[in-house]
Amino acid sequence: MARGVRAGGPTPGRRPHRPDLDRHAPEEPAGRRVGGRLGRPGPRPNLVNRLASVITLSTRTRTLLGAALGLVVLVSTVPLWDTAGSPDGDSLTRFLLAIAVVLVTCQAIAALARRLGQPSVVGEMVGGLVLGSSLLGAVWPSATGFLFPPMVMDGLDKVAQLGLVIFVFLLGCELRTDRIERKGVVGAVVVAGMGLPWLAGMGIVALTGGLFVGSQDSPTGTMMFVGLAMAVTALPVLARILDDLKLRHTSVGVLSISAAAIGDGLLWLVLAFLLAGQSTSGGGVRVLLLGAALVLVTALCVRPLLVALVRRLGSAPSLTVVLVAGAIGYSVLTQSIHLHPVVGAFLFGVAVPRDSLVVERICQQLEGFTLLILLPLFFAGVGMTTSIGLLGTTPVTWLVFIGVLVAALVTKIIGAGGAARLTGMPNGEALRFGMLMNCRGVTELVVLSIGYQAGFLNQLGYSVLVLVAVLTTAATGPLVRWSLRHDGRVAAALPPSTSDRREHPLVAGAPADRFDGKKRDL
Repeated sequence: MARGVRAGGPTPGRRPHRPDLDRHAPEEPAGRRVGGRLGRPGPRPNLVNRLASVITLSTRTRTLLGAALGLVVLVSTVPLWDTAGSPDGDSLTRFLLAIAVVLVTCQAIAALARRLGQPSVVGEMVGGLVLGSSLLGAVWPSATGFLFPPMVMDGLDKVAQLGLVIFVFLLGCELRTDRIERKGVVGAVVVAGMGLPWLAGMGIVALTGGLFVGSQDSPTGTMMFVGLAMAVTALPVLARILDDLKLRHTSVGVLSISAAAIGDGLLWLVLAFLLAGQSTSGGGVRVLLLGAALVLVTALCVRPLLVALVRRLGSAPSLTVVLVAGAIGYSVLTQSIHLHPVVGAFLFGVAVPRDSLVVERICQQLEGFTLLILLPLFFAGVGMTTSIGLLGTTPVTWLVFIGVLVAALVTKIIGAGGAARLTGMPNGEALRFGMLMNCRGVTELVVLSIGYQAGFLNQLGYSVLVLVAVLTTAATGPLVRWSLRHDGRVAAALPPSTSDRREHPLVAGAPADRFDGKKRDL
């Protein structure tokens, strides 16, 4: 043995592995035994380190932030054209500039969110709020009026609706309830995890009177809708957080994914019933009958036809046209029977056969364009409609907002976590399961936008629930990390923050891996 080298020590010529000093070194196996006992976890990134990582921004993040600020300043101060001479050209130019500002701003704030260990969607959601009346419109109203006049917002809204149709179609494509095991247990957990928040939402509307009631002037409809909105769990956000925490294949991860999948199916079904019930053209019964007929035709005729088309059309381009046209066509059908277009897109997505590599590749391609280009325009529309200033009108509105936020967090944890505990899951895992069910993400924003357009919510109710959706989504990851650190049995399995794993392809933004069919960034 070489002099000065102890048995079991580091190899001569190589420095010892120090995870606390070398952030690029490979991670040690979770739960490593040291002296017959479970080793203590290494140092974890605290809030100070996270804030320091934000201050020391990467070149890419600084570039995005600078580009966003530069675009806003440029288009709001420099007379690039004569508005009186060419109104058509002015409309097109402003529309294109607005798209550029929205995309760059959302991506810049998404980069900041990733530095804080948050999913990209949290930053993109905040980016929409930043461009809206709550921030940019409040501190620089002339810039907002210049960038987003009514003619531009009308065009952005049309493009955003197309993005919603494609996004919800992709959600339907990925709904895989056929692979869920122990459906009875999962179903019981879903009922409790959705039921308690639903009752809490209805109770809040009942206690606040007509504070949230929209243009439909239907307190009962508002109660039902707010309850449904409180019960949402976004499967794509959940999948991303589970991957970041390396919990996807644990008992908590499997149960979470299964419960969110079933919950998504119930969500769109109940939403369709609510939309049919508030229909004034032709009556709710007629809408329900037409919707049921469309479901039967889809199951008996359209799905077998799609299976045959997938087998016959071997090339992705031709099949892509068929699937996108089908999703849009179903959206037109459901809109014509007085349901929202996204209901039809989801139904068509559920009918698409899932066991096909060609379909999987098409979904990946559609996800890339939808998530990066189309959905940020939707976030901008949400930001324009959301008005945080409405909360400052009276102290009561702030109390209501805090009450809704606390109820949204607590009822999910108690309802879902308590049901999981009753099924035999250990206390710590049941608590984490309840925390994970608080992911609301883009799915919640889509549901809220539908409810606002349908008249279930007024602007105050919409703004409150949008803020609750953003805050609960942002809180999910930190809450689960806190739970893992305080659970001695699994503390060593806690991975570092996403922002500290620079080699991770999702963080690095590798195009080939970012959109892998899981929509992890949402």
